[in-house]
Amino acid sequence: MKTTKTKSFIGFLIPLGAVLLALAIGAVMLLSLGANPISGYATMFGAAFGSVEGFSETAVKSIPLLLVGVGICIAFRANVINIGGEGQMVMGALLSTSVALIFPSVPSLLLIPMVLLAGAIGGAFWGSIAGALKAYFNVSEILSTIMLNIVAVQFMNFLLRGVMIDPGELTRGTGIPQTMRLTENADLPILLEGMRMHLGVPIALFVAFGAYILLWRTAMGFRLRSVGYNPHASRYAGISVPRNVTAALAFRGAMAGIAGAILVFGSESHRMVTDGGSTGFTGSAGFNGIVVALLAGLHPLWSIPSALLFGGMLVGANALQRAAQVPSALIIALNGLIVVFVVSSEYFKQRSLQVGRVALSDDESTETQGKNNE
Repeated sequence: MKTTKTKSFIGFLIPLGAVLLALAIGAVMLLSLGANPISGYATMFGAAFGSVEGFSETAVKSIPLLLVGVGICIAFRANVINIGGEGQMVMGALLSTSVALIFPSVPSLLLIPMVLLAGAIGGAFWGSIAGALKAYFNVSEILSTIMLNIVAVQFMNFLLRGVMIDPGELTRGTGIPQTMRLTENADLPILLEGMRMHLGVPIALFVAFGAYILLWRTAMGFRLRSVGYNPHASRYAGISVPRNVTAALAFRGAMAGIAGAILVFGSESHRMVTDGGSTGFTGSAGFNGIVVALLAGLHPLWSIPSALLFGGMLVGANALQRAAQVPSALIIALNGLIVVFVVSSEYFKQRSLQVGRVALSDDESTETQGKNNE
């Protein structure tokens, strides 16, 4: 029990310290530019969390980060590394957009679940490809997911410049790679009048709680975690390692696919549009979600405040830039620092846990020896 509490405390403290250290270095950068870091950070976090409107914007920005982060938690628990969030978001968005284009007259009560389910299926299919390659052919999931990202982006460009392009773009000759305005029946309902917070927020929260139940309250979750802890012992116990590795990446892909669908049907334009790369559509949520999961200690529920933090920084960055009169490159550098420090903190967390286990083992040995002497 003591060991579990120590692990939880270390798992929370080290990533949090990494964020604070990154913010401290950012403060030095602000000072070097002649800006006040205290007022700058106050402005940034005030814009993100200081009002209902600001929190609404933060919640919307956090949706894809949370969904991708929760999927990462599942994949990492099965000891597979998924860098394919970008491609899985794209494939989920493409399939959900196709459903909306094919069935535009279906009532909202049916069409909204249909497009979200299509997003989950598209992402799960794309994730399961990498999972099957890893499980049955021992192909590195890092390489396969990165390559699949590129394939998904090129497939998106092919469709959005071809069969799925807005006919109006062809008429005007502008050729912007985007679909037509999708049917209003698929629009995610707004939760707060006059705000941008929509149904995607409770959906993301529901998925996070569902992932927690899956991992720690179901037999499937036990098998996933067992394969992650020790695949050899799991195989000896009758658990199919290849099947669970594939399932882990499929689950992770499904959540990224839902994020992609929400980006389409919860957007202001209500269409799928890109600038030719995945970032133009995803906003790099497929990569930033990894940092969200690491900051959360690979726990689905802790991913909620972690995603809110990063979503708030995205919202507050513009306010900081205006208030402190600093270049936009500083905001990019600040986000990059947080990413680097949080990812690097994983090494120190593992070292601290290892030292803690050794110390605890020594204490138990000393205690046992003392009892024997008595």
